[in-house]
Amino acid sequence: MTAKTGKLPPWLRRPWPTGHSFQNTRETLDSLGLQTICTNANCPNRGECWARGTATVLILGNVCTRNCKFCSVATGKPEPPDPTEPARLAQMAEQMKLKYLVITSVDRDDLPDGGASQFRDCIREVSRLCPGMRFEILTPDFKGCESEALTILQDALPFVFAHNVETVPSLYPKARSGGNYERSLRLLEMARVRYDGLPTKSSIMLGLGERDDEIEQVLRDLRGVGCQRITIGQYLKPSKNSLDVVEYVTPEKFAWWKDRALEVGFSWVMSAPFARSSYFAEQENAR
Repeated sequence: MTAKTGKLPPWLRRPWPTGHSFQNTRETLDSLGLQTICTNANCPNRGECWARGTATVLILGNVCTRNCKFCSVATGKPEPPDPTEPARLAQMAEQMKLKYLVITSVDRDDLPDGGASQFRDCIREVSRLCPGMRFEILTPDFKGCESEALTILQDALPFVFAHNVETVPSLYPKARSGGNYERSLRLLEMARVRYDGLPTKSSIMLGLGERDDEIEQVLRDLRGVGCQRITIGQYLKPSKNSLDVVEYVTPEKFAWWKDRALEVGFSWVMSAPFARSSYFAEQENAR
């Protein structure tokens, strides 16, 4: 149920959208000097999402303190957090008349709170300008300051708390050397306990050489820490320096993994070749 790598299979080819909504989203983001993970990570869904008038905003700059080999975001020494960013983000949300906003960031191991206060300030400012806005935050692992970061974020509730495990543990040394699988699971569990009643979410990529039994174990591990939502998508090489794709998983196999995730106990599952962390995140029910 996989395809050989090399030529892109037909189910992974899609046209580049245009139209008013797409152009309006691009112009709004550019005019306010805002970053998106859509652009910085070369997300294949950028055209579709922008055409729907949605985008996942990347805060705290576009330079990461880590160098994960599945990602094309630049690595190096980031600039200090921009105090004007929350206001610009709120202006964007108001101009685009958003109802659901996904906020993510690069890893900021250089900051004592891992960037949690910038997440909090962004949510507060958007909420002030756009009452009724719903939020999802896709956070880094807050290495070394997990408890402090979650305490800071508690002042910005409610939101969906998302943190991605990205791949199976055996591939961490190759794909996510700066991360730690157990730390990611622990953060998701801490968030579930701290924010009682709020959903937690994670994501895993397929096509990096993982085995089915390893994927199954990740699903069980995530459910073991109370994670309710998951996205499962195809890894696509975002830059020439990124890891190569080992296999292209068919849509039928993704449908099979969706059924397995539901059987394991997830309440919200998005499993498809183009599924990404924030893909159709605004849907109340992704079944």
